[in-house]
Amino acid sequence: MLQQTQIARVIPRYEAFMAEFPKPSACAAAPVAAVIRAWEGLGYNRRAVQLHRCAQQIEEFYGGIPPRDLSALLKLPGVGPYTARAVLVFAYEHDAGVVDTNVGRVLARWQGRRLRSVEVQAMADAAVPAGSSWAWNQALFDLAAEVCIRRIPRCEQCPVRSACCWQGRGADPADGSARVSGGQSRFEGSDRQGRGRLVAALRRGPLSPSEVAEAAGWPDDPHRADRILAGLVADGMAVIGDDGATTLPDARSFEGRN
Repeated sequence: MLQQTQIARVIPRYEAFMAEFPKPSACAAAPVAAVIRAWEGLGYNRRAVQLHRCAQQIEEFYGGIPPRDLSALLKLPGVGPYTARAVLVFAYEHDAGVVDTNVGRVLARWQGRRLRSVEVQAMADAAVPAGSSWAWNQALFDLAAEVCIRRIPRCEQCPVRSACCWQGRGADPADGSARVSGGQSRFEGSDRQGRGRLVAALRRGPLSPSEVAEAAGWPDDPHRADRILAGLVADGMAVIGDDGATTLPDARSFEGRN
């Protein structure tokens, strides 16, 4: 849920989600439509489908308990380097560096240069004090959120400024550095907005072919709406029935899942 979504939006949705799906087994057994509905308000709805597939694999191959091995975690749907290491660190307290866009920014500034992806992860892993990964990574997150912020960093307040190669002077080395987000593209009028509108409409009920363009927000561009709908179907977020009506996928298993 925290992938590309602010924590203030996540907390209430997380609490509600965990009340409905307290264990991977509960999520895996539910129709994927129920998971998509519970995801309402978070955006990037494809993550809900990936989470459902992930829960199914955890239940099927790992007895309902997320694996403690990095390579096994990385094979789960929707799990990349950040999420895999976050599970290892914050669930199992293994020694690993968790690199999101904010930590990537701190490390690039610390080194005073743009970093390659392999360098960022190697630096983060090497910096973790043995046996203290949970506290260390939390401290890095706090440093990035409160001091080494994206715009107008508070270098004068930084507790490690004396060892920082950048110290707020010159071009920001975090710009263009690996693992550092360059910002999202415009949402208004984008395909992402249309996808979100269609999923929101499907949460309320089926859509007939004649309703798709209006629901997507492009009543005068049905071809674009149909293209977006085709993407939702391909991503497992919608199904088109024999009668042509589009619904959320209510099957308990996703055919063709990883």
